[in-house]
Amino acid sequence: MVTLLLDSTQLEVVLSVSERALSFRKGNVVMERSTIIKVQLTDDAWTWLRGVPSPGTHLRGVLAMGTWRSAGGDDFAVVRRRRPGVVIDLEGHPEFQRLILTTRHGLALVQALRLEVDEEPADVAEIAAETGTTPVAAPEKAPRKKKAPRPAPAV
Repeated sequence: MVTLLLDSTQLEVVLSVSERALSFRKGNVVMERSTIIKVQLTDDAWTWLRGVPSPGTHLRGVLAMGTWRSAGGDDFAVVRRRRPGVVIDLEGHPEFQRLILTTRHGLALVQALRLEVDEEPADVAEIAAETGTTPVAAPEKAPRKKKAPRPAPAV
């Protein structure tokens, strides 16, 4: 899972070593707060992918990491399975027009972006916790019970 660091001037998507390798990136993705024009929460980040991974890794329904090139512009994606995510639209960023990330801290990010934060970078989840705006997650669905197999008919 990506770590989102936010300070008064920029948002940084901190990638782990494996995320860097799968996304073919040497460093983190950094954007000025002034380039963020819209942040949207989504239950299915896969529907937001456009274009083809170049460079990047794509395993349908499992993993999408890296730069996605399309006629609409370049996007950066870190999408895992069917998890909730956040879509960040950018304007004036030198590399990307959009970020598509699966994270359980999407609501905290939206709330933290509305706040005035310190000069020192801090994790988005920590900012939301300090201000008392930590969202309550919806309860997860209980796993469906499997039916017991029927015995084979006697011959």
